[in-house]
Amino acid sequence: PVFIYTSTLEVARPNSYKEIIQNGHEEEPLENTWYAPYPHSKKLAEKAVLAANGLTLKNGGTLYTCAVRPMFIYGEGSPILSAGINEALNNHGILSSFSKFSRVNPVYVGNIAWAHILALRALREPKKAPSVRGQFYYISDDTPHQSYDNLSYTLSKEFGLCLDSSWSLPLSLTYWIGFLLEIVSFLPRPVYTCRPPFNHHRVTLSNSVFTFSYKKAQQDLAYKSLYSWEEAKQKTMEWVGSLVDWHKETLKSKTQ
Repeated sequence: PVFIYTSTLEVARPNSYKEIIQNGHEEEPLENTWYAPYPHSKKLAEKAVLAANGLTLKNGGTLYTCAVRPMFIYGEGSPILSAGINEALNNHGILSSFSKFSRVNPVYVGNIAWAHILALRALREPKKAPSVRGQFYYISDDTPHQSYDNLSYTLSKEFGLCLDSSWSLPLSLTYWIGFLLEIVSFLPRPVYTCRPPFNHHRVTLSNSVFTFSYKKAQQDLAYKSLYSWEEAKQKTMEWVGSLVDWHKETLKSKTQ
């Protein structure tokens, strides 16, 4: 049997918004040091899965594993994009600008799904399997390197949405405010659970420059994206359009 774990690039970085990583690759010893629940749990899970490669099972079979580390995933059904779009629709069409200092290489959801299929095939193919077992792979596509803010704007500008152009706090100050908010949110526990609007981990993640190469996946898995940037953009924009239409219908029903 084989097991493919869907990991995240957050197991590698970023540890600081001041740290710049461009075209990172699997041979670099990058590891996230955050104890935030998501990246920490994903890191532990990935290590456990890869360590289990070659494990002899009770039925006498052998387990073979690998992991894929997607970049930021966008596309139809994206909860992050959906939240941002809906927030903008309820705010006069203004998209929140919280990640303008970031630079990442996103990946379309259809392409990351395809990468899983290729990983499965590779683990089952005798010639490819030895080089894939116990490995992890960064996965992206030809989506342009850009900020999270710019990606949201590109996918929604056709519907009249625009980025917030108002003055914003310096990044360093926002970081420390996030740190203080996180500390304050712990004070009333366990009597009352308070979730801050953001914390210093989110500020770091949302404003870092970190891009990764996926050449190893191309070499070992024969990975090649199924959807081009133009195709991915069009499909995602159609979905964004459905969110806009749903919002309009909701407003109509409220006024009737």
